[in-house]
Amino acid sequence: MSFCPVLRIWLLLLGGLALPGVRHVSGIDIFTPGEMEAVNGTDVRLKCTFSSTHPVSLQTVVVSWNFRPLQPGPDESVFYYDKEPFPPDEGRFKGHVVWSGDVLRKDVSITLQDVPPTFNGTYICQVRNRPDVHGSNGEIVLKVVDKVSLSEISILAIAVGGAIVAILIILGIFVAVKVCRNRHRDNDVEMHSREQEWRDPTVCKPEEAVHLTIETKKKEVDSSDDEESEASSGDDEEEEGEDDDDDDDDDDDDGGDDD
Repeated sequence: MSFCPVLRIWLLLLGGLALPGVRHVSGIDIFTPGEMEAVNGTDVRLKCTFSSTHPVSLQTVVVSWNFRPLQPGPDESVFYYDKEPFPPDEGRFKGHVVWSGDVLRKDVSITLQDVPPTFNGTYICQVRNRPDVHGSNGEIVLKVVDKVSLSEISILAIAVGGAIVAILIILGIFVAVKVCRNRHRDNDVEMHSREQEWRDPTVCKPEEAVHLTIETKKKEVDSSDDEESEASSGDDEEEEGEDDDDDDDDDDDDGGDDD
């Protein structure tokens, strides 16, 4: 059958296209911030992390940092790590680079100390985890400036912070106004009640009511004493009248005897 060779060719082509899609290819992924700024004369940490398809150990990971200057020229070695860190012993980075990573945490960062303007350029982070040695490199473009410029994140953070502060100030003013109104309302109620007490003569304070009660009781006691004294005075007059009558009778008796 004449169509069999053609069918075989199509099957080979489809198999060749499909196999790369299903075959697992090992590799290392490296992550860097892309761009960074550093103030002249300060320290800056160049962060570089990675992920690998093989287990990570201190004996299998090899790290190399290289520098590509702004002017055309060859790359310059910045730092090297193989089981232990190896800082540069010559060149512009001598005495300016320290290891600040942790291989077991898949962190291979370095720190540049006291950076001068000559450190402007691109820093290349390369990681190999044997036998996983395939993967792209990470790059960081460093700009050494006299003063740090505000990034978009910084501007956004300042805007959000300002909005929060403004909201807090508005809430504080609202609460303060509400408290002042409540106090003013309480004072008005108290003054109104006091005015009513002053205008109404029948209204008195509790201590005044107690004083009036005591005065009333005193008056009642005094009036009862007066009534008793008046009654006693009437009885005395009657007794005196009886005594006078007795005296008159005695006089009459004496007169009769004389006769």
